[in-house]
Amino acid sequence: MKRTLYLKFVLAYIIFGLFGFIVVASFTSSMTLEHLKRERANALYKEAVLISNTYAADLYNSEVTLESVWRQVEAIDTFLNAPVWIVNPSGLVVVDSRSPLDIENPTTIPNFTPTITGSSYYTVGDFFGMFEEDTISAFAPITSQYKVQGYVIIHGSMADLQKSCDSLLNISYLTLVILFLLSLIILLFFTSIVYIPLRKITHATEQYAVGNFHYEFQVDSEDEIGYLAASLAYMASEVAKSEDNQKRLVANISHDFRSPLTSMRGYLEAMLDGTIPPELHEKYMGVVLNETDRLTKLTNSLLTLNNLNTKGMILDKTVFDINQVIKNTAASFEGTCRNKLITIELVLTGEFMNVNADMVKIQQVLYNLVDNAIKFSHKNSSIKIETIERSNKLLVSVKDHGIGIPKESLKLIWNRFYKTDLSRGKDKKGTGLGLSIAKEIIHSHNENIDVVSTEGEGTEFIFTLEKAP
Repeated sequence: MKRTLYLKFVLAYIIFGLFGFIVVASFTSSMTLEHLKRERANALYKEAVLISNTYAADLYNSEVTLESVWRQVEAIDTFLNAPVWIVNPSGLVVVDSRSPLDIENPTTIPNFTPTITGSSYYTVGDFFGMFEEDTISAFAPITSQYKVQGYVIIHGSMADLQKSCDSLLNISYLTLVILFLLSLIILLFFTSIVYIPLRKITHATEQYAVGNFHYEFQVDSEDEIGYLAASLAYMASEVAKSEDNQKRLVANISHDFRSPLTSMRGYLEAMLDGTIPPELHEKYMGVVLNETDRLTKLTNSLLTLNNLNTKGMILDKTVFDINQVIKNTAASFEGTCRNKLITIELVLTGEFMNVNADMVKIQQVLYNLVDNAIKFSHKNSSIKIETIERSNKLLVSVKDHGIGIPKESLKLIWNRFYKTDLSRGKDKKGTGLGLSIAKEIIHSHNENIDVVSTEGEGTEFIFTLEKAP
């Protein structure tokens, strides 16, 4: 598998860094310069308003001399590091903080117009060709007797603003680099927490795909990836168990088919070669017939179990009296019970008890449970079949006082062909499929079946059914 996911993540990380530098170099640079320009213009404008309302107004009101005003604006120039001009409406520079007073040769601004600022109070440019570089110029009108007498104009260098902007951008670049390096932690975390576990999971799925379901891997994580790894490992273990069960199933089927076939072949060959005399043929033909019945029963059980396991199995649900079905099932074992001196006790709720289920299949469940109870019960014992109401459910219990089931076998009795060691001597003709069939039928009804057993004392099987309204 190509490591496209990791490469995409690294590529996204690099693109993030490039876009970060582009944003700082373009948008952040222009926004910072614009902010500094407005800050500078605002500061210059405040100074210009202050001068226009004091020194410049006094000058036009003839309250101070021109030389006195020049000294004041020169001092302000030194403090602000910005040229201060007092200009007449016609463009004549009355006072220039950076030029000595020269009344005979005054400087005139060509094509001067105060409307250059538009709706703002400052403008940026060479100021009518008076400067060789871009300058930010703030205007403040000088009013006297309700008339504009001139303007105070303070100029600030855009080069100085650009240097300040570059200094701030250098800090931004440095911060971006630090953030970019720190974001490597995310990449490292992604590698250790996401990518490496995903590689382990991918490798495990490759092993499972080729049939190696016993491959083990470990992902030490308590998040969704850890849960995915645990689920995958559990799935593999269950598939491995299923394979093992399938092998045991084939082995059990082979054994259960081979035994009667071997017996039948032996008897038939013995009759053909004369080992068994003709007068005993009828006896051993009966044995062969009995073995064929055993094979037929085994085959029918396998077909039944296979149909029950088919998804979408259709149940012929009807409303019927479970009490009558129990009575009929118990009656069918009358001869067998008489031979073993076993009694069947019926403790049924009500004269009638209607349930909603597939009557034929439920009858098969009862037949299998009662048949098992009789097989593993002692002579002169009893079997109790009882029904109990629980809300909208009916509990059906089949209880015997036989040999019981060992504790270690309780979870295995539902497996196909499983027989406990205690049952092998008593259940020679059993297929080991009866309980599997019963479980599948009950589960297909969305109901439950359970077992309670004590070795040497007896066993009780309990299953639920839905009561009919």
